[in-house]
Amino acid sequence: MSEEESSRRQRAEAKRDPTEWHGHRIVTETDLGAVFEEDDAARRHRASMRRVRHGVVLVLLIGLLAAAAYVALGIARGDISVGASGPTPTPTSTCPAGPFDYQDPSAITVNVYNGTTIDGLAGTAAAQLRERAFAVSEIGNREGGPTGATAFIISGQAGRANAFTVQRTIPDSLYVADEREDRTVDVVLGSTYAGIIPPEGVDITPAGLACAPEEGATPAAAP
Repeated sequence: MSEEESSRRQRAEAKRDPTEWHGHRIVTETDLGAVFEEDDAARRHRASMRRVRHGVVLVLLIGLLAAAAYVALGIARGDISVGASGPTPTPTSTCPAGPFDYQDPSAITVNVYNGTTIDGLAGTAAAQLRERAFAVSEIGNREGGPTGATAFIISGQAGRANAFTVQRTIPDSLYVADEREDRTVDVVLGSTYAGIIPPEGVDITPAGLACAPEEGATPAAAP
């Protein structure tokens, strides 16, 4: 076969192939469909991954909100402590004689601790003291609550008048001194705590403190 005949045959075959034109490949509808099908699949994959990521973020946010609500409820009830909880100071038989004047409750900062296994006791007492205008700072749990008393009232020397005011508000509570230098007062609740004295029943007459005794001693009564 001559070179001229071979060339004519190639041109004839090219004319019969609809995907070629003068030796160049023609892009067909099938070719375009394959390309755009791949692009659509990629877009669907990316959209699916975005939905998965958004779902994970939403679940994490819901979990964080639920945890925050649980912690807030625990703090309000007194089941979760927001401050460092130390041991109850050792009772002393040296009871300040006073007399101490009854103070304005709104000027007294009180920390309330649950010394029992009763859920929510500190939160309940804190709410009652706030209603009486005391400034409640910390609410939490503390081991070593009083036995046979409603609460320990704890302060340093500078806070004795404040402790007297708190003691007159919580019936049958006992005073314990510690070494703090500020005027704050701690209240460590016992299992017999049943609430504070009604406003009309609070004795504001100047007097001494009713103190927690040493082991085996009799509690010192306020004069």
